[in-house]
Amino acid sequence: MPGGVVRGLEETYRKGRIKALSARYGYPARNLRVIAITGTNGKTTTANYLNEILKEAGHKTAMFTTAVIEIAGDRQLNELNATVATTQRMQQFFRDAKNASVDFVILEITSHALMQHKLDGVPIECAIMTNLTLDHLDYHKTMDEYAAAKGRLFAMKPRFIVLNRDDEWFDFYNKYEAGEQKMTYGALESAEARISQVKLYKKGSEARLVIDHQTKLDLATAMPGKFNVYNMTAAAAAAYLFHIDLEAIADGIANLEEIPGRFERVETGKNYEVVVDYAHTPDALEQLLEATKAITKNRVILVFGATGDRDKGKRPIMGEIAARLADRVFLTDEESYNEDPKQIRAMVMEGISDAGGEAKTEEVKDRRDAIEKALKIARKGDTVLITGMGHERFRIVADERLPWNDADVVREIVGEK
Repeated sequence: MPGGVVRGLEETYRKGRIKALSARYGYPARNLRVIAITGTNGKTTTANYLNEILKEAGHKTAMFTTAVIEIAGDRQLNELNATVATTQRMQQFFRDAKNASVDFVILEITSHALMQHKLDGVPIECAIMTNLTLDHLDYHKTMDEYAAAKGRLFAMKPRFIVLNRDDEWFDFYNKYEAGEQKMTYGALESAEARISQVKLYKKGSEARLVIDHQTKLDLATAMPGKFNVYNMTAAAAAAYLFHIDLEAIADGIANLEEIPGRFERVETGKNYEVVVDYAHTPDALEQLLEATKAITKNRVILVFGATGDRDKGKRPIMGEIAARLADRVFLTDEESYNEDPKQIRAMVMEGISDAGGEAKTEEVKDRRDAIEKALKIARKGDTVLITGMGHERFRIVADERLPWNDADVVREIVGEK
């Protein structure tokens, strides 16, 4: 059948399925206060910051993110290997949140979920945009189409909209109107939640926000890196719109000590640091490497790869970033799905070679071997940075789910020595 016919049938099926499942579970999302966070990077961390703020303010919450799922304080790892689960799983989540009588529901929302109508019938009270950078072009084909897919969230005309004033796609999203109020955040003078001062440390970050050009709010977080300053600012801006007390905002930000797979420090007892992070886009990898270099006394040793059956165009870009910013690189396999992992590595190596990074790069196809080699050469003051898998508990290789967790593998290797 022609592509247009197939797409039409798919649209009809997805719209019908969400209606049927929503009815089956008693329209559980209908009266929930839903905060939806979208963007390329930072969604999980922003959601977790906001979750801690709302709990600190005395609210009962439910949260669904790539890394963790939480309902009324009951927290578990998200082992679904997906940011937004199946339509049925999401309706079950809404039902459980409703039954727990939560005050707020916080969702991490992808462009895929929006295109596949997984938010149809879900009232959005607040929509937050983190940033838009290169990703998912295997699905959306162009950045304009990718931006438009995320724009569907803001087209729902939520009560509140929170936008990153510093993002290059700001003007695109600023055309959408909020039902009640829109707030911008960032370092630019025109941002309504303006980042006026930033201090970055090895074990965290501090920032002063100036809200509405008069209210000053000092924030401190255990999460390092300038990108996390933006994430906590987005959460603080949204909380401010909900009239959350400033002290509760600051305390909630401080309460978040770590997120699985998001700059997750692995305790090894060694004189070097080991960090596991989910970074799997060019922008995320670049910001992570820059942040890690800023707090590392000696070398940054990177173990990374790229995912199969995904946007191939970003692979050489990530290779170039790795070659430019890391001191040593171990290029390895991630999740190859149905692709030849050797071909995936070759595309990444193309970018490494173009950047002149071959001499400091070693290609090691077995991920465990790559991590072991990186740990073996690590010395005092180094940081071993392992990216791409983050919190995930398994890898998909040729349609086979293999038990795997980067942090666990590090602990196993160190324990064997």
